[in-house]
Amino acid sequence: MCTAVQTKETREKKAGSDLGACKSGKTPRAAFQGEVGAYSEQAVLNFFGQTASVNPCKSLREVFKMVEKGGSEFGVVPVENSLEGSVNETYDLLMDSSLQVSGEINLRVVHCLIASPETQLRDIKVVYSHPHALAQCRRFLESLNCEVVSTYDTAGSVKMIKERRLADSAAIASERAAEVYGMKVLRKAIEDNPNNYTRFFVLSKDDAPPSGQDKTSIIFSVKHLPGTLFGVLQEFAVRSINLTKIESRPTRQNPWEYNFYLDFEGHREEAACKEALESLRRKSTFVKILGSYPRAS
Repeated sequence: MCTAVQTKETREKKAGSDLGACKSGKTPRAAFQGEVGAYSEQAVLNFFGQTASVNPCKSLREVFKMVEKGGSEFGVVPVENSLEGSVNETYDLLMDSSLQVSGEINLRVVHCLIASPETQLRDIKVVYSHPHALAQCRRFLESLNCEVVSTYDTAGSVKMIKERRLADSAAIASERAAEVYGMKVLRKAIEDNPNNYTRFFVLSKDDAPPSGQDKTSIIFSVKHLPGTLFGVLQEFAVRSINLTKIESRPTRQNPWEYNFYLDFEGHREEAACKEALESLRRKSTFVKILGSYPRAS
């Protein structure tokens, strides 16, 4: 079964500091993309605890809307995978949304081949799953010599096979998905690379207060001139602020112009970080703070 890297103590600290996640003792409610049993749901349960109330959504956009409209206190969305890279749709939605990043989760992804209880490995002719899961199990799938079909969700593929009674089909999903839908795991840990982790953001209407072990995520853009990006990054270097990620995405306004998504260690309220952000605003044409949050261990 997939487990997060975070310890129970760390999870509770994060969930407790995250906007007062359980205000007045209320069970936190979190939206995620996919069906019950999806890796995103596992990330929710690892962060908020097994008693958290979950709200499955068909799309990432729906997760954002659910939190924006108050249908859920929190949303949990994937931002990058250690093998497949960034989830571009999430980054684009963050650009347009007023929601803040208030938490971070690292989830170890263990893929399983799942089928109906009566199905044997030799019976499998078609395998369904999310495109990322299929790509992460490429070598195993080649050994099966079967048809591969992309779907919108890993756990949703297991649910579909069960509902349609597809005796010659299997899905790639989590072990939890097999348990939820009463299906059988034919093979476990079929991913090509065991160093398979997905990073998730916890979304809410406010970010988190300083914990002493924080990260901050921002978006910025600079003029298309020599040295402008260097000048911005230098503001972090001279203050010994560690950058953990930088990535560019098209602005969608003018061809070949980009916004930069940057993660750095520290909380935006800390003195050094605050100074760096003030300098960044002077040197940039656009700055958006996505949030500060306790970093995953």
